[in-house]
Amino acid sequence: MSIPALGLGTFRLKDQVVIDSVRNGLDAGYRVIDTAQIYGNEAEVGQAIAASGVSRKDLFITTKIWIDHLAHDRLIPSLQESLHKLGTDHVDLTLIHWPSPNNAVPVSEFMGALAEAKRQGLTRQIGVSNFNIALLREAIAAVGASEIATNQIELHPYLQNRKLVEFAQSQGIHITSYMTLAYGKALQDPVIVQIARNHQATPAQVVLAWAMRLGYAVIPSSTKRENLASNLLAVGLTLSEAEMTQIAALDRNERLTDPDGLAPAWD
Repeated sequence: MSIPALGLGTFRLKDQVVIDSVRNGLDAGYRVIDTAQIYGNEAEVGQAIAASGVSRKDLFITTKIWIDHLAHDRLIPSLQESLHKLGTDHVDLTLIHWPSPNNAVPVSEFMGALAEAKRQGLTRQIGVSNFNIALLREAIAAVGASEIATNQIELHPYLQNRKLVEFAQSQGIHITSYMTLAYGKALQDPVIVQIARNHQATPAQVVLAWAMRLGYAVIPSSTKRENLASNLLAVGLTLSEAEMTQIAALDRNERLTDPDGLAPAWD
């Protein structure tokens, strides 16, 4: 299996808002849905999927294990609860959402439990999120690099995370970019706006096409039906080498997500 290039994120979307977003996304043609235990919307995502009429075999569903559930005896029961909420007997990808603060639960323990969840058929692939190089090394030592499908990290034109990306890719670990549009900041960038004009595209399409061209998966979210449909068109947008270089030059190590007590020491 591989990680699909473009999916629908549901971070910060709750209740009817997330139901509408997932319904509209599935109507527009999305088949990849990214959620998480801590988002508090798995049941609503499941409700929208059930109402959509889209066959489960055509969907790629990701969820993430929250830090309260990392202990060996809690991880699998928490994933089973997520499956119940989502209305499915398995997900396609399960990630560790954040590493255990202060290493309260060792990496080897929760990666071992995650690998066991895969053996039990609860998830088809496993991976991590918000892991730095040191933590990735520990995860690799625990289960092997070939078992880690992706590292989902903050990555956008202003935070290109090249050191971490290079290490992950050297191990065959795919990168999934979250916050790819930098909370919308990148959409106002003059360089990106000009490239969008060159292609008669939207700035969002340009940024998403940039990330996918680099081999990353992207999971933008939107509550607007027209934006959901528009973002899908990024798959068909090809940027020139010069345009890729222009966006590469926007990197300024500007991190937008760095929660105290949760974030590791970033590379």
